[in-house]
Amino acid sequence: MALWQCEAVTATRTTRKPRPPVMLDALVDDPEHIRELVRANAPYWPVQRYINNSAEYAALSGDRRAARGDTADSGQSDAMFVAPVFRGNWALQGETLAGTSGEVGELLHHPLLVSAAAELFDGAVVDPHTIYVNATWQLPFPQGRGHTDIPTFRGFDRTEHDIAFLTIMGLSGLFEDERVDVATAVAWFHLGPDGGFEYWPDGAEAPSVIHEGDIDNTAVVGDNDFMWHRVRPTGDPDKGLMGLSLDAELHHVAGGTHPWEIRRGSEALAAFGDRELRISLSWKADVYRSAAQRTRRHEHLDDLDMGTVVERFREDLRRRGLRVELPADPEHDPESISLLAETYVTYPAG
Repeated sequence: MALWQCEAVTATRTTRKPRPPVMLDALVDDPEHIRELVRANAPYWPVQRYINNSAEYAALSGDRRAARGDTADSGQSDAMFVAPVFRGNWALQGETLAGTSGEVGELLHHPLLVSAAAELFDGAVVDPHTIYVNATWQLPFPQGRGHTDIPTFRGFDRTEHDIAFLTIMGLSGLFEDERVDVATAVAWFHLGPDGGFEYWPDGAEAPSVIHEGDIDNTAVVGDNDFMWHRVRPTGDPDKGLMGLSLDAELHHVAGGTHPWEIRRGSEALAAFGDRELRISLSWKADVYRSAAQRTRRHEHLDDLDMGTVVERFREDLRRRGLRVELPADPEHDPESISLLAETYVTYPAG
């Protein structure tokens, strides 16, 4: 039985426009050293391990067929295509996780990034907390229809909540009073000719901007929780696209002509060189306009709870004409995620 019944309902997105991004033409003095760190900290794992089911995949990718369970390659409702996009976390919650912690710690507090984050949000306090690597091989079409990053709210962030649910909360516009400003820098350490960055600095309805070509060691520091963006095609279209399982890993093998390998267990599924691997680093920092604002968040003085979140969704859905039976914890209910995504998530037209 369907969770909802409705008349005509139009999906909406938040009305706030992203703040203009800050461009950095040369992030570090020695970009080859960053590439060495990327090699040293392999292996990496498929980024889609973050996604729990096909409804969450649909909410993040824009693939409504996946939400309905009618993907072409499988009759199973939880099937999703796993692309060769790999992730490695170097710093989380302000703590470095990589073996070369001193160097990563310096990057986490890089003065150019901290200054750009403060400029982006007119902030007085900048708390850097995250660095992760994205490594992409052979994905010769734009990645998805565009996305915004995972938002943070007082009492609700990705340390305890699923990324699809947080994304929907952010796009709904119902929780702006509790939102934490997050600056995101995306930097490239990629010597190949493609795999750039497309972003919508004036909102999803406006034309996009493409950052591509000679972008090694450049960075875009943006309001990515509001600024739609996506990865440009990378690789050779004639070589096709490899679908993987979630247990695949990206390894580095020193000394070979094809030093990168995608493996499943001991089996090598593909091997390729450095120029074929698109490498980007993402850096994130919370930005506060005052020390008091930071204290409010870290001392949990005015946090959201699930009851408040669900009630706001219920009230807004009723206002839209939907008669719903939203459960007390919709976060882990695929049907609820599908309903909320259909209602609140839209995508850039381009």
